[in-house]
Amino acid sequence: MRRMGQGRNRIILADKAGFCFGVERAVNGFEEFIKDMTDETLKKTYCLGELIHNNFINDSIAKKGITIEDDYAKIPDGSNVIIRAHGVPKCVYDDFDKRNINYVDFTCPYVKKIHKIVSEIDGENSIILIAGNSSHPEVKGISGFCKVPYYIFSNCSELKDILTDLSKEDKTFDIFVVSQTTFSLKEWEKCLNILNLMCTNIIVFDTICKATEERQVEADCLSSSCDAMVVIGSAHSSNTLKLYNICKANCKTCLIESAKELDKNFLEGSSTIGVTAGASTPVAIIKEVLEAMSEVENKIVNDAEDFEAMLEESLSNMSTDQKVKGVIVGVTPTEIQIDIGRKQTGYISYNEWSFDPTANPADEAKVGDEINVVIMKTNDVEGTIMCSKKRFDSANSWDELEAAVESGDMLEGVVTDIIKGGIIATTSKGVRVFIPGSLTGIPKDAPMDELKNTKVSFKILEVNKQRRRAVGSIKAQASSARKEAQEKFWAQAEVGQVYTGVVKSLTNYGAFVDIGGVDGMVHISELSWKRIKHPSDVLAVGDTVEVFIKALENNKISLGYKKDEDNPWAILKNTYAEGDVVKATIVGMTAFGAFANVIDGIDGLIHISQIANKRIEKPQDVLKVGEEVEAKITEIDYDKKRVSLSIRALLPEEEVAEEVEAVEEAEAPAEDAE
Repeated sequence: MRRMGQGRNRIILADKAGFCFGVERAVNGFEEFIKDMTDETLKKTYCLGELIHNNFINDSIAKKGITIEDDYAKIPDGSNVIIRAHGVPKCVYDDFDKRNINYVDFTCPYVKKIHKIVSEIDGENSIILIAGNSSHPEVKGISGFCKVPYYIFSNCSELKDILTDLSKEDKTFDIFVVSQTTFSLKEWEKCLNILNLMCTNIIVFDTICKATEERQVEADCLSSSCDAMVVIGSAHSSNTLKLYNICKANCKTCLIESAKELDKNFLEGSSTIGVTAGASTPVAIIKEVLEAMSEVENKIVNDAEDFEAMLEESLSNMSTDQKVKGVIVGVTPTEIQIDIGRKQTGYISYNEWSFDPTANPADEAKVGDEINVVIMKTNDVEGTIMCSKKRFDSANSWDELEAAVESGDMLEGVVTDIIKGGIIATTSKGVRVFIPGSLTGIPKDAPMDELKNTKVSFKILEVNKQRRRAVGSIKAQASSARKEAQEKFWAQAEVGQVYTGVVKSLTNYGAFVDIGGVDGMVHISELSWKRIKHPSDVLAVGDTVEVFIKALENNKISLGYKKDEDNPWAILKNTYAEGDVVKATIVGMTAFGAFANVIDGIDGLIHISQIANKRIEKPQDVLKVGEEVEAKITEIDYDKKRVSLSIRALLPEEEVAEEVEAVEEAEAPAEDAE
């Protein structure tokens, strides 16, 4: 926990305050998803419900022109849809797939795991118990994946009532239990006790998010040692309310959504004040609240200082007691012998030759070469002196780094560590340079492990010789060249121009393509005329592709990939007409008919009345998926992208007439009676 303030009041900020993994993933993913969208595209984009339970975030989404719509059925065909972090029922995905709506799914992975669990539960006597708030979108989404009967309970009392009613049934149930990710830990423990007492055949899945557990435990501990607690978050956020209730049981507690709601009188009379925040609360809002507590002198600890401490610790063991000059007199498979002008022989072990892990001392060290070293240890008994070349290099390299800042010269190093917030590149002279993740050239949220042990070029941005701190940028090396390429591109770029590019990266919502020093994005809807789940269904990183400019706006390049001549509707228009007979394959069934694939990318509907020359209850009575049938094209609507087919139209007329007559006779008594 972080303690701040040395005056009358002391504030303790919880370590786990603010965004959890799932929320941060949704917010960052949303920003990536929309960053290359034009204003026109943003107006056709919908967020299905609130992305997260935070008004600040949702207001910023609405200000971008994106509509937040709770009812998925009201979202028009052809829209771009953002699925909220809390998840949605399975029927929503089915509807979007059926209507060919493009969506990007930001459901929390922990919630997705629960969807998978309940969707795989089957069996005649199986039931699912869901611990959570029945009106919460997460619980609605979970229940929407259940294939067997389910019951929702919000506390141990409701659970006991459900189990009592089930015990009255004249059969034994297989009971499966899951919980909302933010369910109260204390209430969950009570519920588990009841389940163990009242049930014999149960399987319990531990689906409370670990981040939720940690926050609740920390909030309980913190509030027990404070005079007052401030909980920051939305009043309709489940995890925030849980934190509020936990803290309120231990000390006086207030719940606020922003600094504007802070009542400074609430702090009066409290010498120690704890602060925590819900998983949907942005860091900026937490900071504003802390700043609003004007009595507190803030002390901010950041990653850079943590990094500096790490450097100090890693370099503290280095000895620079005595620097000497020597001459290499021999090279063995394990060490290098040097003459430093003393009776004892100097030795440099291979691991003290260079900080570069790719360096080969046996190749680099030449007899007769003069080198500078640091004496590490003298053994008068054995007559040896252990020396280090890499430590001498490190001790004298900071002046060179400062000069590199002024000159802008590029340096080289090997990536030796992947740390929080970036990487460490070690130069051949042993200087460890911190390169923030945003300056590595690796896309946001992508793993940086691929850089480990690779040689990189970078520009030095900042040097603090006293604190032995250096910050560099790999991106700076390429920035000037890319800037020149971008200026050249924008000077002549026009909509419709065709380029040959290379796929640089793939996201859930599209592919980024390098078209010669500048990157453009091909949205997932522009990759194929067919419905695809992910850009990797069509492209792979490194592919060479031909693309064309669709739009240029606000320094954003929107690219197209699919070609008009590949449009299945254009192919259909050139191949078939109304009245033609086609061979089609049954690909799906509904209550009102069957869908049959006419050509690749186009399915036609055979209405239930057009399947047979007799009345049938359901399409499955006559057809089966995978079956090939002959059907007549009765209608093609190119505007609505619909094809209507009929098997009945190909049956002999007399058979159809007989069936119609039989149907009319069967219905005649009812008409007479009326």
